[in-house]
Amino acid sequence: MKRPLVPPPLSVSALGTDALLFDCQPPMSLALQERILMVADELSHQPGVEEAVPGMNNLMLVFDSTQVDSAQLQAVVNQAWLHPKQTQRVARDFELPVVYGGEYGIDLEHVAAHNGISTQEVIELHCAATYTVFFLGAHPGFAYLGGLHEKLHTPRRAQPRLKVQAGCVSIGGAQTGVQAQTLPSGWNVIGFTDRRFFDPTVAAPALLSPGDLVRFRAVGALS
Repeated sequence: MKRPLVPPPLSVSALGTDALLFDCQPPMSLALQERILMVADELSHQPGVEEAVPGMNNLMLVFDSTQVDSAQLQAVVNQAWLHPKQTQRVARDFELPVVYGGEYGIDLEHVAAHNGISTQEVIELHCAATYTVFFLGAHPGFAYLGGLHEKLHTPRRAQPRLKVQAGCVSIGGAQTGVQAQTLPSGWNVIGFTDRRFFDPTVAAPALLSPGDLVRFRAVGALS
């Protein structure tokens, strides 16, 4: 029988008078990040909570101190952390077509060499996983995706590039992601997708949200 997850305790710090940051101590895991996402969903409906923002290893709550005080909120969060009402999240699914290698995948061979595998194995392993959006950060629309196979873990570049094209699929350490805007980046670029990840003209500017599930589908490979 599978034993239930017993999560480590959360530490808490105040961010001014109307926000709290709850931190889960490393090492992080997909199961713990899933719990952060479930607690964020649950607390977003808590009276007095204005915003629940999941991050890597943490959860920030912005609240109205006239409706709920800090001590009450900490008690609610700790209860939800130990005994979440949800046992499984309902998540949106996205499949992203990717052309690997070439001009917009110039680090594909480096990732392969670093891990002692072929470029074809990099592509196959990258497409085989189902990724969870842990949180959005770095720049608007950029999703940090958890679930990268250990054979693809590759340290970030020592010297970041000053311009990485929006749509570039990349690997940074134990995570993967897609550049949402054309900006500097130190991640290893392995491919390109034509999906748009941030559009400030629409009601929901970011394509992806924390908790979404993402799969990559190879539609080509360039040398």
